Amino acid sequence: MTGGTGTRSIARWALGGAALVAALSIGFAISRDGDSGMPAESAAEQGQPSVSEVIARLEKRLADSPDDAEGWRMLGWAYFQTGRHAEAATAFRRATSLDPDNAVYWSMLGEALVLASRDGEGLPADAEAAFDKALALDPGDPRARYFRAVAMDLDGRHGEAIEAWFALLADTPADAPWANDVRQVIADVGKANGIDVADRLAKAEFAPATGGFQTDGAATATAGIPGPTQEDMQAAQSMSPSEQQDMIRGMVDRLAAKLKEDPLNPDGWIMLMRSRVQLGDMAGAREARDEALRLFRNEGTTSRRLREAAAALGL
Repeated sequence: MTGGTGTRSIARWALGGAALVAALSIGFAISRDGDSGMPAESAAEQGQPSVSEVIARLEKRLADSPDDAEGWRMLGWAYFQTGRHAEAATAFRRATSLDPDNAVYWSMLGEALVLASRDGEGLPADAEAAFDKALALDPGDPRARYFRAVAMDLDGRHGEAIEAWFALLADTPADAPWANDVRQVIADVGKANGIDVADRLAKAEFAPATGGFQTDGAATATAGIPGPTQEDMQAAQSMSPSEQQDMIRGMVDRLAAKLKEDPLNPDGWIMLMRSRVQLGDMAGAREARDEALRLFRNEGTTSRRLREAAAALGL
């Protein structure tokens, strides 16, 4: 660590400010099975579960299914939301052990380790290692990129840190929850270290907005399944209810078979989730969700879309 007291102070601010960008990558409402995205009081008023209720549900779920990596990620995020950073780190670490190729799990682990640390002088070694792992899996992971720049700043490499934050800024959607915080940390670190960034910040532009930082996942999930063909309807007229149900199951099974041949089809996975839900096969719907999230685990926007679809379906 280099620099004087002022430098260490702004570096600590950068670490504290990290909480402002905690929504990176997957900080969206988990709904039903997770954080509602609202303060506990507001959630309770609207009949949604409080964070404490979410935590209790997740803990029970994981007691029954301890190998559920996504469940551990959700529990870690719920802990994180209530300031229980050490417990969040433990949950995220479990998620990484179950799915070590998921960049988001690693970057969330790194952030939790940073905020759980009592050392204000630098990033913990295990946090840096987690961020490095995340970036090796997904060089675009915004949380890990942010904290890599924080590490540069803490090491006295303020100019490099600012350049790294500017690069992150260029890739940040204008409507991302952390967008203005990236600009603020650049301005504050520049001011504290005599680096003029005002003109560059004035000219800097965000990446195109993504539409409220939400995807069309929920809309796709609730839009309905394409109806049967005319031939299917004619055939169904002569069938008993049980035969009609078997026909529907056959259509869903054919969709599942197509996804085995062409698995990189997020719309197909959303349709399969919805189809399973409509058949009352919630276990099958969750299996489809988990497989889709595994396939697209390092594609942030697609993963977000799949999670939003799953939440809309009550998964």
